[in-house]
Amino acid sequence: MKILVINTGSSSIKYQLFDMNINKAIASGILEKIGETDGRLTHFADSKTGERKKVVKDGKIEDHQKGLNQIVALLLDREFGVIRDISEITAVGHRVVHGGENLRSPVIINNDVINVIKKNIPLAPLHNPHNLTGIEIAGSIFTNAHQVAVFDTAFHHTIPEKAYLYALPIEFYKEHKIRRYGFHGTSHSYVSEECSKYLKKNLCELNMITIHLGNGASMAAIKNGQSIDTTMGMTPLEGLVMGTRSGDIDPSIAIFLADNRNMSIREIDNVLNKSSGLKGLCGSNDMRDVLQRKNADDYLAKIAFDVYTYRIKKYIGAYFASLGSLDCIIFTGGIGENSSEVRQTICHNLENLGIEIDQDKNNAAGNEAREISVFNSKVKVMVIPTNEELKIAQETKNVIENQGF
Repeated sequence: MKILVINTGSSSIKYQLFDMNINKAIASGILEKIGETDGRLTHFADSKTGERKKVVKDGKIEDHQKGLNQIVALLLDREFGVIRDISEITAVGHRVVHGGENLRSPVIINNDVINVIKKNIPLAPLHNPHNLTGIEIAGSIFTNAHQVAVFDTAFHHTIPEKAYLYALPIEFYKEHKIRRYGFHGTSHSYVSEECSKYLKKNLCELNMITIHLGNGASMAAIKNGQSIDTTMGMTPLEGLVMGTRSGDIDPSIAIFLADNRNMSIREIDNVLNKSSGLKGLCGSNDMRDVLQRKNADDYLAKIAFDVYTYRIKKYIGAYFASLGSLDCIIFTGGIGENSSEVRQTICHNLENLGIEIDQDKNNAAGNEAREISVFNSKVKVMVIPTNEELKIAQETKNVIENQGF
């Protein structure tokens, strides 16, 4: 069975084609700057000899429809392709950011599902419309394949009311569904399952804190395999300090900015989402650059790093209290997987909570799931590479098999 996973953005399409018989991506790529003159399609594919091939095509790609057509052409290409006919693709799994309260698990897409995703556009106006574009176009191209939606919010639907309700007038929730939803659910779910396999323990017996650190960042408290709290809220803005997002702030700051800097709501929203976080504090949203500058005694980079890591440390304490007991902490995402300095700083002085990192293990490079805590640490500290696309492919496969297709 071959499953194509698509993540459609406003001007991009990320994709991976999986052979589910071996649980592996046999082709992948990204189409960038759709509609601009300097568009680019970068495609990778496995050859029959196991060699990884790469092709880059530059030039204007007018819209998503033509972009996906180009991707399909490369999947079928004699030199760079991995399939002979489009009918080999059994299903297309779509990353959809917001499922709202109604779509709580992966589903085969039909008109009812599309209508619910449309109704949730106010909850994710920057994402759901483009996800719908991908669904519409893929449906017109892969006419015999099942279309499946996998939601970023789905994993967090086990969060209890006390954790997802905001202390606002209750009619805001009843009428507008204003509540905590959480995101990165596919990643949090995937690494928790991989940790269970690594430790050879049943997932429902483990309490975990998962820490996904990329340009976007979030944490989840997972009790007996289920999410009971997460840092992102109604939108991905809440919680941790991120590359360009502020994370938690006093809500009155927005009112202050409107009154004292004459900023509109849209301007404030743009600042909080695109000009804050690491970028706002020190001018760069790339943690590699921040670390290099910090270690060269750049004051603003040091402050940005300290604010970033302190916020994560604070949430570890909060989630430890929520869980009651803790078996493991998992670092994932580009920063979580690759920055030993970030991990070391976050876990420093947490020995009284049973969290103790082995510096040699932490500094050692690796691409596989690995333990970086000392031998007798009460809480295991893990680094587990995430693979959201594989998780979407697995969820897609499960849905169509459970439906008897």
